[in-house]
Amino acid sequence: AAVPLPEPVEEVTKEERDAPKTTEEHPAEEVTAEEHSEEHVYHAEELTDEEEHMDVVEVHTHVEEHTEGNEPTEPDHSEDTGEVEETLTRDETEPEEQLGDTDSQEEPAVETISPSKIEDKPLDKRSESEEKKEEKVPAKKKKPKLLNKFDKTIKAELDAAEKLRKKGKTEEALKAFNELLSKYPQSPRAKYGKGQSEDDLAEKMRSNEMLQKAINTYGEVADMPNPTTDLVKIAVKRQANRQQFLGHIKRSVVTLQKLTNRYPSDVSIKNELGVSYLLLGDNNNAKRTYEEVLALAPNDGFAKVHYGFILKAANQIAESIPYLKEGLESEDPGTDDGRFYFHLGDALQRMGDKDAYKWYELGHQRGHFASVWQRSLYNVNGLKAQPWWTTREIGYTDLVKTLERNWKTIRDEGMSVMDQEKGFFLPEDENLREKGNWGQFTLWQQGRKNENSCKHVPRTCALLEKFPESTGCKRGQVKYSIMQPGTHVWPHTGPTNCRLRMHLGLVIPKGCRIRCANDTREWKEGKVVIFDDSFEHEVWQDANSYRLIFIVDVWHPELTPQQRRTLSPI
Repeated sequence: AAVPLPEPVEEVTKEERDAPKTTEEHPAEEVTAEEHSEEHVYHAEELTDEEEHMDVVEVHTHVEEHTEGNEPTEPDHSEDTGEVEETLTRDETEPEEQLGDTDSQEEPAVETISPSKIEDKPLDKRSESEEKKEEKVPAKKKKPKLLNKFDKTIKAELDAAEKLRKKGKTEEALKAFNELLSKYPQSPRAKYGKGQSEDDLAEKMRSNEMLQKAINTYGEVADMPNPTTDLVKIAVKRQANRQQFLGHIKRSVVTLQKLTNRYPSDVSIKNELGVSYLLLGDNNNAKRTYEEVLALAPNDGFAKVHYGFILKAANQIAESIPYLKEGLESEDPGTDDGRFYFHLGDALQRMGDKDAYKWYELGHQRGHFASVWQRSLYNVNGLKAQPWWTTREIGYTDLVKTLERNWKTIRDEGMSVMDQEKGFFLPEDENLREKGNWGQFTLWQQGRKNENSCKHVPRTCALLEKFPESTGCKRGQVKYSIMQPGTHVWPHTGPTNCRLRMHLGLVIPKGCRIRCANDTREWKEGKVVIFDDSFEHEVWQDANSYRLIFIVDVWHPELTPQQRRTLSPI
C-alpha cells in the first residue's frame, strides 16, 4: 500500500488564525515560516477488498470546488507571528548550491480533490496528556532573519510594499514588488515579496497559472545574491508546498532534495522531504530519510510517527508500535493526527494488546474519531450513526426486496465465475486478514460500472441498474465476496460514514459470523443484513466450506442529492 504525509504545522484555532497580527512598523521583516503553513489532510486509499483500511495521503489541489462538513480549509497564508531581528544568520559569502526553478517541465494540474476530516467535536473530557500539554510552557520561537545587508538599506521601501500585501491589496503589492526589483534586482526580500503576492493573487483568482508563477518566483529567491538562510528555507519550503498543492509531487521532491543538500543538518527540511516521498509512494526513500532525521534528532516526534507508519504499512507490526506511540506522546507539531491514532490502535489490536482502545479513546477525545467504535476519517457531519440498520431505517426498500427476491439468480451467476483458473475473483491484498483466503469480484466501484465484469454476470448487473443509491455511490462498491474456511479478518473500519453496506447471503455454511461494534451476527441465505462499516467490524469463517455473499454499498440515506453529486470518490 502507498502511504502518507505532509509538512508539520502548529495547530491554531480559528480565532488565532483570523486575528490580525501584522504591525505597521516593520512589515517586511515579519514573514515567518508559519506564514504559509498549511494543515495537511490524509485520506483513505480506495481498496479493492471487502473492507478498507486507510494508508494514503491526499494532496490538496489549488482549486477546491466541493467541501464536506467540517472539511479543513487552507489557512490564510498572510499570517505572521511577530517582528524579526535584523542580524544575519550566516556569512553572506557562504557558498550555496543553486536552487532555482525546478518547474520547467509541464505537468497537468490536478484540479479538484477535497477530502474532509471527521466532523464530530471532541468530548469535554480531557486526557492526562492534554492537561500536561497545557502545563507546558511554550518555547519562544526564534525569529527568522529575512533581510540581508543590502535589503536593510531599502527597508522602508520593502515595508511599504509589504503593507499593501498585508492589507489585501494584492495587485498593488505585486506591482510594488516588481518595481522594487526593477530598481534593485539584487534584492532577495523583494523577490520573495513578489512570490508571496503572486501566491496571494493565485488564491484570489483561483488560478493555477498564477500559482505556477509564484512557484517559479519562490525558487528564484535562492539564486539571489546573498539571501539569508532563513529566507531561503522559507521560500523554498513554500515552493515545495505549492508544488504539492498542484499535485506536482515529483517536483516537490526535487526541490526539497536540493534544499536538504544545502542544509543537511536541518531536520525540518528532511521531515518535509520524507512527506514528499510518501506522497509519491516511495516508502523506501521516505524510510531512509526519517532514519536520517532520527540519527540527528532521536526524539523528533514527527519523524517517529511517520517512521512508525511506514513500518506498519510494511507489516512490521510490533516494530511500528514504539515509534507511533512515542511520536504521539511527544505531542510535537504534526503528530496529533487521526491517522496515527488509527494505526497505533490497529497495531496494538493485532498484537492482542487491549491498550488499543485507550488510544482509540484518546483519538476520539482529540476529535479524530466520532467514537471509540466509529473510526472513519472522511465523514459528513450530523449523519445518523449506528452499527446495524434495518430495511425500514435505511429506506431503500425496493433495493432490498429486489436483492432478496432474486438472490438465487445473483448466487448462480456468482458461482459461475468462481473458477480460480479464470481468475475473476481477486485476492484481498491489503493485509486485513490474520489468516485464510478471501477474494472478490467487483461490478461497480466509486460509482463506475465495470463493463467487462458485468458481461459475465449480466442479469445481476441488470437488476442493479435501476438503483442509483448503489450504482452511483462514489464512496462504495458492488461486488461478490468469497471467503474460504479458516479465514479471520482483523478488526478494522471503513474510510467514511457516507455509505452503508448491505450483505446478501448467497452460500452460507454454518460457522460464519460478523461482528460490528459489540454485536455479532450471522448471515442467512437469501436475506440482506445492513451495517455501517465506519464502525469497527470483524469476520470469522469457521465453516467447512466456502462462504459467498453479495456486497452492495449505498449512500447514507440522510445525504442530500447535492452532497451525493459533489462528494469526492473514495
